[in-house]
Amino acid sequence: MRVVILGSGRGSNAAAILQAQLDGRLGLAQVVGIFADQPEAGILALGPRFGVPAGFVDPAPFKTKLEGPGEDRFIEAIQAAQADLVVLAGFMRVLKPRFLATFAGRIINLHPSLLPSFPGLDAIGQAFRRGVSISGCTVHYVTGEVDGGPILDQQAVRLEPGETLEQVAAKVHAAEHELLPAVIARLSRQALT
Repeated sequence: MRVVILGSGRGSNAAAILQAQLDGRLGLAQVVGIFADQPEAGILALGPRFGVPAGFVDPAPFKTKLEGPGEDRFIEAIQAAQADLVVLAGFMRVLKPRFLATFAGRIINLHPSLLPSFPGLDAIGQAFRRGVSISGCTVHYVTGEVDGGPILDQQAVRLEPGETLEQVAAKVHAAEHELLPAVIARLSRQALT
């Protein structure tokens, strides 16, 4: 299963996926490309480090959504990589219907809460401010509803009294780094059946 990772930031979840691949824990999946919508995104440095093609794809003209010429460029890059699965790992753009239709059933996203609780931005902060005792992360299929697609798997973390937001975020991120590669590995094995 050929995997492309899309990201906008430092790429810690992409690094977890690539390390899992290096360690033989990614099942039958192989990362064949990393694309970022920010030219200075840290995720791009992972390409040379792990021997995977990585590049900036111009998302213009919009700042928060992928539409128009930017959408065309991303679709072309993913199709050129012959991706079977598109993994959103900190990709901070809303995907529009044409992109979703092009890769229907083949786009997954990692969200830092136990959906359907705390969708959208700052999910860890939302959970922390609400004072929940359990939060975590979710991997789900991407649909037109933001953070509303079918859930593939979740991993819970317990929030302890007195923990800081930074401590909670670190626990959620550690869970993300375990969950996302495990889901990709499972999907790669299921693709054979």
